[in-house]
Amino acid sequence: MHVITKAALAALALGGAAGVALAQSNMPTQNMPMQNMPMQNMPMQNMPMQNMPMQNMPGMGHGAMHGAAAGPATAEFEEANARMHKDMAIAFSGNADVDFARGMIPHHQGAIDMARIELKYGKDPELRKLAEDIIKAQESEIAFLKAWIAKNAK
Repeated sequence: MHVITKAALAALALGGAAGVALAQSNMPTQNMPMQNMPMQNMPMQNMPMQNMPMQNMPGMGHGAMHGAAAGPATAEFEEANARMHKDMAIAFSGNADVDFARGMIPHHQGAIDMARIELKYGKDPELRKLAEDIIKAQESEIAFLKAWIAKNAK
């Protein structure tokens, strides 16, 4: 049985003749606005995959590149990324300012760690310069955030 026939039968069972017409149409769906889809307001917390760690799913998460492309830089990026995400999992206080400051420190530290990996392994002069600039800027911002937390967080 052809895929289109299966889709048409399913559409007929679920939605009547109008569904068959839609299932048989050649209408491209890649640019269809999602707000018109019936799942637009479905709460995602009820989906069975809500708490599934994406890094354990093949091809998902930030550490998805393995194999021939993997090397020492990849391993260091994966380690830095995992550390950053672990450290960003703060206990939220309900104070947006405090939570922002506390969450941004490990985020910025992750950027510094990745920039250092770029300086260690990267060859492109523009990216190496950017990495140097990131380290300088993020270290300054971390110092500011730590001072702000010491002064303002209760």
